[in-house]
Amino acid sequence: MAYAKKPPKSSEAYQKFKADLSAGTVGCAYIFYGEESYLREYYLGELRKKLVPAGFEEFNYHRLEGKDLTVQALTEMAEAMPMLSERTLIVVTDFDIFKLGEEQREKLIALLEDIPPYCCLVFVYDTVAYKPNKTMKKLCKAIGDHVQAVEFQAQDSNDLIAWIARRFRALDKEIDRQTAEYLIFTCGGLMTGLVPEISKIAAYAKGKAITQKDIDDVADPVLSAEVFKLSDAVLQGNYDLAASILGDLLKMQTEPIMILAALGSQLRRIYTARLAIDSGKDKYWLMELWDMKSDYPAKLLLSAAKRTTADWCADAVKMCQVLDRRMKSEKGIDAAGELKLLLVRLGAKRK
Repeated sequence: MAYAKKPPKSSEAYQKFKADLSAGTVGCAYIFYGEESYLREYYLGELRKKLVPAGFEEFNYHRLEGKDLTVQALTEMAEAMPMLSERTLIVVTDFDIFKLGEEQREKLIALLEDIPPYCCLVFVYDTVAYKPNKTMKKLCKAIGDHVQAVEFQAQDSNDLIAWIARRFRALDKEIDRQTAEYLIFTCGGLMTGLVPEISKIAAYAKGKAITQKDIDDVADPVLSAEVFKLSDAVLQGNYDLAASILGDLLKMQTEPIMILAALGSQLRRIYTARLAIDSGKDKYWLMELWDMKSDYPAKLLLSAAKRTTADWCADAVKMCQVLDRRMKSEKGIDAAGELKLLLVRLGAKRK
């Protein structure tokens, strides 16, 4: 049976924000961060619709860039009264509050501790990573007391599959669960990346039902999917296919060090799947170990691991580690050539 996991605090904050938005009890200050930018922008739009009456955006909705912004200017905007509206909404993008100097930091703390009730202030971390600095205790306390930090994560498998089905239905197409899982595996689990792929696949597909072939024909696979195919070709002893996949990745100017990192990560996962088989563990153990949101990749790993041994996996992981150190330390190394040689060595170990 699956392992029961306590929802992380980040998930609780996200659910609370959704509930508050629905109930109309929106707070005064938020930090929005996380990899799922599609959801983040969607809820920023919902927040805007909830707080700012149509036609009065010019007066009550302000979107600012963090670069060169001062806390004084932000405070003046926050204190400005709304016009023919109960609230104003201020969205500040990439204003790294933990990089502020002491004077600006103190002024920000004062603002957070006394945000006008008619203002909603949202700090959005987009290209800048949200990394709280615990040594700044006063700022952390002000954030903890007055700001809701909401992380927008990749969605759980069931929610994502239901969303994919809705997107295809809106384009007069249908997709079953297995094909949707294949789409997620091929194109990644972020809505941000899936939106253009769904549009492209729906436009290409001749029939009403989307097939795996439709996805293979036009979708742009993420690196992890391509590397899985590469490692699978190695495990099948099909060096020509593995070399072809590697060649395609290099032609797309994918950095060799990134390919190696993805390959090493994939081989480690196959190694753990082989260990799971040898010790009688199931797919749920793998899902827990690698924090997988569905059993689809776990089943693929177990299938791949059945074609190898723990000893081969251990040797393969070591070979990747050795090459990784060489790529990072040796000058003038032919990284692409070394990757091709690695595939030959991995294949030779299989014999």
